[in-house]
Amino acid sequence: PGASCDSQMKNLKETFESKYGESPLFYAFAPGRVNLIGEHIDYCGYSVLPMAIEQNILAAVSVNNSGKIQLANANPKYKDFSVSCSEEIAIDRDDPQWYYYFLCGVKGIQEKFGLNHLAGMSCVVDGTIPPSSGLSSSSALVCCSGLVTMEANQKSLSKVALAEICAKSERYIGTEGGGMDQSISFLAEAGTAKLIEFQPLRATDVKLPDGAVFVISNCCVEMNKAASSHYNIRVVECRIATKMLAQARGVDSSRLLKLAHVQMELKASLEEMLALVDEVLHPEPYSREEICKVLGITSEQFSTELLSANTQDMTQFKLHQRAKHVYGEAARVLQFKSVCDSEPANATRLLGELMNQSHASCRDLYECSCPELDQLVDICLKSGAVGSRLTGAGWGGCAVSMVPSEKVESFLQAVREEYYLPDPRRAAIEKQSLFVSKPGGGAAIYLEE
Repeated sequence: PGASCDSQMKNLKETFESKYGESPLFYAFAPGRVNLIGEHIDYCGYSVLPMAIEQNILAAVSVNNSGKIQLANANPKYKDFSVSCSEEIAIDRDDPQWYYYFLCGVKGIQEKFGLNHLAGMSCVVDGTIPPSSGLSSSSALVCCSGLVTMEANQKSLSKVALAEICAKSERYIGTEGGGMDQSISFLAEAGTAKLIEFQPLRATDVKLPDGAVFVISNCCVEMNKAASSHYNIRVVECRIATKMLAQARGVDSSRLLKLAHVQMELKASLEEMLALVDEVLHPEPYSREEICKVLGITSEQFSTELLSANTQDMTQFKLHQRAKHVYGEAARVLQFKSVCDSEPANATRLLGELMNQSHASCRDLYECSCPELDQLVDICLKSGAVGSRLTGAGWGGCAVSMVPSEKVESFLQAVREEYYLPDPRRAAIEKQSLFVSKPGGGAAIYLEE
């Protein structure tokens, strides 16, 4: 681990020893991530382009015969929790506490190996990823706990298998994510971003251009995906748009759930899919009745087959805008990778433009930004960024900006003065809210020396 992780581990060891009166046996580390481009398209079946960041979730663990899993958090504002190794693990979706995310990972590994009796363990968890910031703190916690549970129960899995299990198991808390966060958490390598493709899951190195760095800035509005329905509403709208597009082209839509599947069925390009969206879907919101009529399904089927638990009361669906964002964003991911691969002289300008287009699409078509994020993105562009966009689910959280290396200091100063210092609450958390990030390494286990 790096130097900052070393001191984090040392502090965590002391906390662990004072709490449990023994030394940890091992540590598990899972990084947060920043998505450079490709927002809200992983659950539609499209590739994304994230990198891991140095901020992480770290757990210190000892294994014992107590018959219990004991969980504590280095941050005293999060309360302790313990559960018996032999009872069924219950996760309360209506109350997304930190330890339920940990239990998601435990349950995923337990089910994978059919473990009736889990090893007893004591854990203390520490995190340096700001919570609810769109940098994937919750997924890193799930990944960390999957890794802990695998190690404590002396099992082994490939990183790809672990990423897939953790992506599935985060759904226990009610978030219907697409797998990007868990994949980059396990598959990241220091020094490179990754193109992550799904079905089958694979990661390809993407070398970012020299001469520019990525700066992350938190708009200081928290957004908890599991505690609100914004996120799942978008998943549902994309699912319905998939059915409507397939139906319009006479394709059997019963087994299609993702916008990428329609494209594959029609053997069409992304440009052709964008044209199809304009031709088939009207920009005005759709009502339930209209969708049921087009798809030839009952209101009952609509609720059970297309909606999720926390979207049952939706009455209006913006299908044209959501599909348009997804196909456009999927094309931007491929263009971004192609610029990085071909290294033209104006690479940073081209990548910056793609990031700006992505933010506009998230703001106007997907409506997943918020006034503070839009203001922050504007300030970043004015302060010298060549590109800036929201990253993560949105509705709060962080922006990522691409800044020419020689302008970093003046950029940080300008953003600090314009966005953070005028507001006492933001000024108080500015240190952990504005930072430069290099692509970090993926999840790992470290044995206590």
